[in-house]
Amino acid sequence: MKTNPEKAGAEVIRLSFRLNGEPVQLTVPPVMRAVDLIRNELGQTGTKISCGIGRCGACSVLVNGKLAVSCLTLAYQLEGASVETVEGLSDQNEVHPIQEAFLEEGGFQCGYCTPGMVMAAKCLLESNPKPSEAAIQEAFSGNLCRCTGYGGIIRSVQRACSS
Repeated sequence: MKTNPEKAGAEVIRLSFRLNGEPVQLTVPPVMRAVDLIRNELGQTGTKISCGIGRCGACSVLVNGKLAVSCLTLAYQLEGASVETVEGLSDQNEVHPIQEAFLEEGGFQCGYCTPGMVMAAKCLLESNPKPSEAAIQEAFSGNLCRCTGYGGIIRSVQRACSS
C-alpha cells in the first residue's frame, strides 16, 4: 500500500537516489526501513522480508556496490546512493549470467532466499571474479537458506565465474 506521509501531516524526509539505474525522488517517514521503501513504495518485490533482524540475507541489495541488508538500513541512508535490486540485474529479454547459473545448477529450491543469494553472488564476483569455494562460503555467511544444502548455490557461483 502506497502512502503519502506529507498529506498525513507526519514528519518526512526527502530522498533522492538511483534504483536500478533510474532516478528516484520521494518523501518518506524518518523511520522507514529501506526494505519497506523498496518493496512497498517502489514495487521491487524481489527483495524479500524474512527475519527482519539482518540475519538471513533475504532482503540483500547492493548500495553503492556493497551488499546491504535492507531490513536494517533506514530509507534515509539511501540518500544520494545507487541501489541495485535483483530486478535490476536483467532486462526484459534475458537473465543475468548469475541468474542463469542459479537456474542451471539448481541453486534454489523454494526460491524465497534466491534474490538475496543472487545479490550476494554479484557482490562477491565483482570484487573477486574467481573465488575459491572457501571464499564463496564466506561471502554467503550472511545468507540463510532453509531448503537446500548449499551445494547448488556454491555450484551456481562457480558456474557464474566461468561464464
